[in-house]
Amino acid sequence: MGPTLLSRRFVSFLSASPPCRASIPRLAAALACLCVLLVPTQPLAQQPAEAKVPVADFFRTPLLARPGLSPNGRYLAGAVAADGGRVQLAVLDLENLGSSKVVAGFGDGDINNLWWVNDERIVFDAIDRESGTSRPLAPGLWGVNRDGSEFRQLINASPRLASGRASHVVDRRLPWEWHLHSVLADGSMDVLVQGLTFNNAWEVVDTKLARLDTMTGVTRNLSEGAPDHVTRWVVDRRSRPVAVTTWHEGRFRAYVRSAADTGWEKWQDADGFRGNFWAPYWIRFDGQLLGLARRGGDTSALYAIDAKTHEPEAEPMIRLEGYDFRGAMVYDTQAQRLLGVHYETDAVGTVWLDPVMQATQAAVDALLPATVNRIDCQRCASVPTVLVTAASDRQPPSFHVYNRDTKALTLIAASRPWIKAQAMGVRDVHRFAARDGLSIPVLVTHPPGKASGARPALVLVHGGPWVRGAHWSWEPQAQFLASRGYVVIEPEFRGSEGYGFKHYRAGWKQWGMAMQDDVADAVQWAVKQGWVDPKRVCIAGASYGGYATLMGLVRHHELYQCGVNWVGVSDINLMYSINWSDTSEEAKGYSMPVLIGDRVADAQQLKDTSPVEQAAKVRRPLLMAYGADDRRVPIAHGKEFRDAVSRTNSDVEWVVYNNEGHGWRMLETNVDFWTRVEKFLDRNIGAGAK
Repeated sequence: MGPTLLSRRFVSFLSASPPCRASIPRLAAALACLCVLLVPTQPLAQQPAEAKVPVADFFRTPLLARPGLSPNGRYLAGAVAADGGRVQLAVLDLENLGSSKVVAGFGDGDINNLWWVNDERIVFDAIDRESGTSRPLAPGLWGVNRDGSEFRQLINASPRLASGRASHVVDRRLPWEWHLHSVLADGSMDVLVQGLTFNNAWEVVDTKLARLDTMTGVTRNLSEGAPDHVTRWVVDRRSRPVAVTTWHEGRFRAYVRSAADTGWEKWQDADGFRGNFWAPYWIRFDGQLLGLARRGGDTSALYAIDAKTHEPEAEPMIRLEGYDFRGAMVYDTQAQRLLGVHYETDAVGTVWLDPVMQATQAAVDALLPATVNRIDCQRCASVPTVLVTAASDRQPPSFHVYNRDTKALTLIAASRPWIKAQAMGVRDVHRFAARDGLSIPVLVTHPPGKASGARPALVLVHGGPWVRGAHWSWEPQAQFLASRGYVVIEPEFRGSEGYGFKHYRAGWKQWGMAMQDDVADAVQWAVKQGWVDPKRVCIAGASYGGYATLMGLVRHHELYQCGVNWVGVSDINLMYSINWSDTSEEAKGYSMPVLIGDRVADAQQLKDTSPVEQAAKVRRPLLMAYGADDRRVPIAHGKEFRDAVSRTNSDVEWVVYNNEGHGWRMLETNVDFWTRVEKFLDRNIGAGAK
């Protein structure tokens, strides 16, 4: 059974009610390619085998990213990669492709996220993909009409991106600490923006909300009288804040507007880690608040909240069996009604509450049977044209438009046309029982082609660690490794989020212990399936995954022949004491003692589970890579461990990327690093192994 069917099985719906105005010739040529680049849609078995895919192809910038349809369905805006490497904003007229054009871009930055304000206006932010630094880059905000006119910077960005001219005599640009909150979709030229408030240590301690006119830059404050330490704003269709959440000194609190609209009433007050509280999530057009909670169960579900009592209804609107609810509401901005919900279980999916959209999904799925097909639209009930994003574990996203009146499906572009699905590995979601019986999800990527026997494998440990690490989608790291002949094992060890509170809670204070055992158990489980040669296994990961790599070589040296650690933690106590990382004092004082360990009460445990204290036990070959500009896991972690392990282990490869931070952003870095990984694995567990 494939992930698409599995994901639907897990869903239970119990009720539903200096900017440059780009006119660069090479960009025009790149834009023209969008209309002719096609992705094969015939069954995979009918496609010829491909040669070895170059390393760079896995990490290149997508040709088209984050496309969005205008509310009327006529225009498509997207981030387009140009020949020179920079990403520009292009707008396609779907009724007259000859008039399509690039409408905005930078010589020293890249268009990142974009949103339609209405049928005429677009807002977008920017990053610099050619700078590897992980220091927070203020993304700024700009507005432009779909024809390229009325270009205006609304929020300042990084110094380089913000150094251009002001677009009006009166400079109303907001400072860099502001960013987009949401688009109103009310027919106006306005959006909502959220500002950050910092303390003297440059830690975010509060946020504020304002309404911003994207044509004039004029703002209107919406946060007057709000509680302190707001982390999330929930607004109604009139852009009025109706619920907020706060986080301070380990406490979670939620507030709602009073019935008389005279102020804020405290709704929830709970321990931010151990409390079972309600989190406001979304406001329907009829004004009813929806909230997330684990009421009576292990996983969080979506409930409707009574407007008068602020109590949830007895049964949830949406519950996902075995998964916390994570999703996006699909609502018609004109008809003002909820049409469906995008969600993720083992794979992404959509459940439509509207019969017209149900029929539309069925028609699209019939035309694209080999992919999971997400439909997006704004005026879905009245506009027949929808955007379709088709993707799978083997195929990167391709973007289509479908007209339900004409039944025509038109391919706009493949995000990565150089990637051929038949050359990619198959990814499947499984579950296995850890040594203490806890059910652990794991995603396994098999190399393309039929296996003649057990294969070498790499267990890839995700960072965080309190995140969901694996997703059933095309993923560059796993697919690169699979293309080189390795089975890739990605366990969702205890502590990973998204699988219920029990799974999350089981990981508290388990760094280097039960969390580490889950990773080892995943390998042993894969060996028992007959997929993996137990004598040819390595462990790898970044950040927490780098920590788990080092501890894996310490605790389970008989299981792993080698390890690859990049930007990994090596000294737990250094995480608490270092004062020039971006870990906040709030985290050090309240979350880390709960999730990792208390520096006093758990002092011995933190010492025993710090790789730098156990470095002499690491005897296997090790590849270590760090970013010189990393503030999340400063390079001191890497240097400490390198110096310690080198006293007893001569097979340690060390590399520093001077222009990178916490992970690799630049193509040249990715090519260099993953080429090193390929050679390292080959000589230790691959064809070149002795």
